Amino acid sequence: MAFIIILLKTFIFYWQTDRLDMMSVWEVPLLTILFFVCLWFFCKGRGRVGAVLFYVIYTFFTILMLMDAAYSSYFGKYISVNQLYQLGSLSQIAGDGNVIGAAVNPLCVLTLLDLPIMFFFFHRHRNHDGKKEKDSNKNEKKIRVWKIGKRIIHLAVYVISVISFIYYGFNFTEERYVQKVNHIEFFTYHTNDLLVNVGGRIRRRNVDETDIQNRMKEVVPQSEGENYQGIAKGKNLILIQIESFNDFVIGAEYNGQTLTPNINALLKKDTFYFDRFYSTTGVGNTCDAEFATLNSLYPNEIRECYRMYVDNTYQGLPWMLREQGYSTMAFHGYVKTFWNRDEAYKNQGIQRYYSQDDFDMTEISGFGLTDKKMFRQAVDILKTKQEPFFSYMITLTNHIPYDMPQELASLTLKEEDKNTTFGRYLQTIRYTDEAIGELIEELKEAGLYDNTMIAFYGDHQGLNKETPEVQRSMTRYLGKEYGFDEMLKIPLVIHIPGMGESKTITTVGGEIDTMPTLANLMGLELPQPYVLGHDLLNTKEGFLAQISYIGKGSFIDGSSEQIFEIGKDGSVENGQVYHIPDGSSMNLNMELCMKNSVRALKLLELSREILDNNLIANYVTH
Repeated sequence: MAFIIILLKTFIFYWQTDRLDMMSVWEVPLLTILFFVCLWFFCKGRGRVGAVLFYVIYTFFTILMLMDAAYSSYFGKYISVNQLYQLGSLSQIAGDGNVIGAAVNPLCVLTLLDLPIMFFFFHRHRNHDGKKEKDSNKNEKKIRVWKIGKRIIHLAVYVISVISFIYYGFNFTEERYVQKVNHIEFFTYHTNDLLVNVGGRIRRRNVDETDIQNRMKEVVPQSEGENYQGIAKGKNLILIQIESFNDFVIGAEYNGQTLTPNINALLKKDTFYFDRFYSTTGVGNTCDAEFATLNSLYPNEIRECYRMYVDNTYQGLPWMLREQGYSTMAFHGYVKTFWNRDEAYKNQGIQRYYSQDDFDMTEISGFGLTDKKMFRQAVDILKTKQEPFFSYMITLTNHIPYDMPQELASLTLKEEDKNTTFGRYLQTIRYTDEAIGELIEELKEAGLYDNTMIAFYGDHQGLNKETPEVQRSMTRYLGKEYGFDEMLKIPLVIHIPGMGESKTITTVGGEIDTMPTLANLMGLELPQPYVLGHDLLNTKEGFLAQISYIGKGSFIDGSSEQIFEIGKDGSVENGQVYHIPDGSSMNLNMELCMKNSVRALKLLELSREILDNNLIANYVTH
């Protein structure tokens, strides 16, 4: 019975983490089963100590499986020891539990159901073994043979398991077969994760900068030309990161209502709209979107850059503007320590950070001050500042689980969408659009509008396709299957009053490209070579590496109009390709996908080398 339960537990876990299609690699379930069987045999027959040991270890790994299943249901991968560093921030996000309820598949709790059953069988089996030994005292020879045989079986299972785990957990070769097991088998993944990520992650060392810069030339997309150079030179810059803002809502209607009327109107005059723009976030999600946007560097899958590289020296957009005489400030209507912003902004070049400590918290929705109130108070502050200024604003109201007071809602939902994540999301999207419209009017009233470039973008997706309810609702709404092509796409809008032109840019880009694009518009020279994005207004090529949700080794390629999702086992051959224009599945071109996957990994590795060794410090002028 215990063996059957272990089999079911293993099957349920890999089903929940969407890895059943990888079971062609037979070692994956076998290794998991072997470990639990080994644990059973090792602890059985060792009295009370063995029982306690079994209960503690089995419970620990069961809870870890639950965490993996929950994390995988949103991010598509197992949790890492690095996320322990994020527990403070994640606990703040979780709040009253509504966020977790909206983001995590509730079926994850199935991983806990076997605990009481296994404890019952282990306890019963232990007592049965003891009784069996007492009843057999008359035949000591049989007892000795039975004990020896039992220990041989225990030892054999234990040795096979240990050898298997050592081979797969410690093997760091590039052999793809081994990599598959390391990516998807529960115990080898966490063994590998501990070995790689515990201690000594960042080591300062002498590196060949010439080699790094030569490798950059091979993989970083290049820009050529001087289109629109300096057309916003000397203007104020308001850059807004909109929480969870997907692109599909722009120009869309729902239930006979326009979702974004204010943004739609903005796109018709003096505006660049980038409609193939994608998030490039790491495990830090929102704060990593900020990091990539301000510095044109990729974050990573280990830890949020605002903590991992908080002490690095930077020469990103805020510093570039400060050297041109701009004052720089950031606005966010939540606690200043969240995502370590209060410390990180200092080295990012932000002179003044306005958090909830500085605002009049008159209207709360979700985590903090509503966007309308935050914009209004921010404009009041900007009116007192000497121009030119750089204002970086991060919104909050459109944050999962999208709970907004009813009196702020203006969208009439269909009955089927009420009290759903999809319906609540559309309500907060409509509210965000209204907030943008009010901000424009407030800037006009303050006399700041004509001399200010206003740019805004989404930080990351707002509706995760891995959530069953969301997948069903979005597929029904879009009239096609909701895929990564829509999920990862966020808008970038750059509005320059008086430009006299409106244009939609279809070049593939992402947050990593924001800084060089804005620098071109403002007539700024890039002061150091470590820029991994490019100016989207002067290029025909668009290429992005991906980190979260579809995994390292995934990419978005404008030339072939492909979004490539790496296999769950980390292999190219088990990946999937989607056509950018319509999200349809495409045949996998192995040669092309392998080449671009390697390119994506090289981009991420280059960013790690630049940050690990603080190479930008060699070029600073501030």
